Amino acid sequence: MAKVLIVGSGGREHAIGRAMLASPQVTAVYCAPGNPGMTLSGIQTVAIAETDFAGLVAFVHQAAIALTFVGPEAPLAAGIVDYFEAEDLPVFGANQAVAQLESSKVFAKAFMHRHQIPTAGYAVFHDATTALTHSQQAPLPQVIKVDGLAAGKGVTVAQTQTAATTAITAAFAITDTVLIEDFMGGFEFSQMVLVGGDKFCLLPTAQDHKRLRDAEKGPNTGGMGAYSPVPQITPVIRQQMIDQVILPTINGLKADGLTLNGVIYVGGILTSKGIQVIEYNLRLGDPETQILLPQLRGDFYQVIVDLLHHQQPTLTWQTTATYLGVVLAAPGYPEHAQIGVAVPTLPTADYASVSGTPQHLVSAGGRVMMVIAHGATLVAAQQQAYAQLGQLATGQLQFRHDIGWQGLQAMPPKMSPADGPASEA
Repeated sequence: MAKVLIVGSGGREHAIGRAMLASPQVTAVYCAPGNPGMTLSGIQTVAIAETDFAGLVAFVHQAAIALTFVGPEAPLAAGIVDYFEAEDLPVFGANQAVAQLESSKVFAKAFMHRHQIPTAGYAVFHDATTALTHSQQAPLPQVIKVDGLAAGKGVTVAQTQTAATTAITAAFAITDTVLIEDFMGGFEFSQMVLVGGDKFCLLPTAQDHKRLRDAEKGPNTGGMGAYSPVPQITPVIRQQMIDQVILPTINGLKADGLTLNGVIYVGGILTSKGIQVIEYNLRLGDPETQILLPQLRGDFYQVIVDLLHHQQPTLTWQTTATYLGVVLAAPGYPEHAQIGVAVPTLPTADYASVSGTPQHLVSAGGRVMMVIAHGATLVAAQQQAYAQLGQLATGQLQFRHDIGWQGLQAMPPKMSPADGPASEA
């Protein structure tokens, strides 16, 4: 029997913990640092920061942890997997070299170019003057990206030259490397893959909703809801994703002398030219994980153990329902989220930035919880989720009322520039 440690504190980690607890092999799941909402699911929280590698390793030894699963991007980029592997401890996540595919957009773009993986054209700049000169001569819309990690909010789709100038100036205020990409219009989707060396398995396709308000209005966020599967991503398109993106990525890592035991998250977009890659993440997405892992019919713990041993896991996913989740966020999010706002208790929800006690939760940051439902159709899942929300005392919390709207379209919509690649996940 096994004990599992999840590193992180958000809704993604809550969902991973639930999936691990469902394994007949797992006796206990800990989450560091976790949040008090997780305890409603039987997850035990540990007051160790996700970047306190020495503290985490000491806990793994003390608690006889059999497997550590790293949730968020920051510890991956900082080298947590390398630290654990140096201690000969089983850990699932990208090492620091591979994590550059997320932590450096310049690295990722060069990787895709080198391995002929379809993505938007781009230029890299190290000073604002040169970037602004390029921007003034380039067509609009333009996509301006900060090179490093930006918590899902490091991308601006500029419709006007004024907006581009503002975004470039703001980007150089916080970094010395900025990318300006060609705009890609199309239908966005999320494809996550669990990888162990040259073995891999795909999760169902999902679609995230980045904008704060209904009808894709308002600022970019870390994600306000998701649904899966996505009707527009047909088996043919999914196979194209495998052939044109997933396999070239895994083979490219091997060709570059890199090994991944972790997650590849492809932020994809279906354009008039076919599938293109908006970006890579090297961890499960939030909020997509919360509506993906409940679809697994099998032992998630064993899947991860198999991948760590570079063995092909056996996975079965449900195929008869749609899963949909709606994120609730504190007032003021994403710019200035209010702290201490009441958050309702719902045992089936996944919790994120909350503090307090399980029965008296309050906001401790931006996104605080996700209400999840499933139904025989996308419409039914949507109705179930919003019916649950209607029974909660949501108070000042904000949420979207149209999660899943794109999936209800008969065909991928012709997107306006404002709907374009909004942000990384």
